[in-house]
Amino acid sequence: MPEAGGGSGMPRGGSGTPTGGSGGRAAGDPGRSPDGGGRSADGGGRSAGSLGKQVAGGRGGKSEQTRRLILETALRLFRERGYDKTTMRAIAQEAGVSVGNAYYYFASKEHLVQGFYDQMAEEHAAAAQDVLDTETKLARRLRGVLLAWLDIAEPYHEFAAQFFKNAADPASPLSPFSDESEGPREAVIALHRRLVDDADITVDAELAELLPRLLWLQQMGLVLYWVYDRSENCARSRALVERTSPLVARALAASRFRVLRPLVREVTDVLGEFLLPAATARRGDRPATTRNPQPSLDGPTAANPEVGFQNP
Repeated sequence: MPEAGGGSGMPRGGSGTPTGGSGGRAAGDPGRSPDGGGRSADGGGRSAGSLGKQVAGGRGGKSEQTRRLILETALRLFRERGYDKTTMRAIAQEAGVSVGNAYYYFASKEHLVQGFYDQMAEEHAAAAQDVLDTETKLARRLRGVLLAWLDIAEPYHEFAAQFFKNAADPASPLSPFSDESEGPREAVIALHRRLVDDADITVDAELAELLPRLLWLQQMGLVLYWVYDRSENCARSRALVERTSPLVARALAASRFRVLRPLVREVTDVLGEFLLPAATARRGDRPATTRNPQPSLDGPTAANPEVGFQNP
């Protein structure tokens, strides 16, 4: 839960700069950057990464350095003390900045975690660059992208379960499905879109529309498994990637065969209706339609194999 006093507003002193020491924040317009940059937008409802990029856009260097220092200090304290026991005041003290300064860059602990999400998305894209530049086989590209995520996430495994307790709450801004998480979520989906677009594989056209988001969901499943993985160096998570990547590639390759098209249509309808409705509605994509609301086990009819699984 957000710390008391950690709302969406920005701290201001009498001159319009963040105050130090007290940790309180006055209502009204946000003040200027403590590092002399341009004015900040309201921190509420935005990811910390978006806020940080805007602040850094003022005079760049010093603002970005301060923001990164606060974020790195917070991540260290989360590891050492736990997420719930780490306060914004403690983060500011360890980073050597005023409490008001810390609140200027990150309106709450939740915004700090969103900053962490943004950082992870950027590092993941960089770590996966080589495999996406050199491999063309879908299985190898998928394997490389998922293993790259495990590599960059390794330092944070010890306190990942503490994040998950909050992220698992559907109402939490830390949920990967939340509006606040849209920035890093879409960045990872874009990475999976590149994974598919540049691979030497042809998949069913309707399935191709959903595929980047489906692969992101697969990555979320890996994240959940990794959180609870207590094997040495998370070896079982890596083994899971090794085993599932070829299976996913084979299933997608098979989707283009005519005999499987009715099944593919049913699968894409179910996925669009139940797993990806919020994302497609928010982005204005074509809504999923259910062709066969009462499927049976009889399979497609001989007269019309495209009809799907209907009751006789």
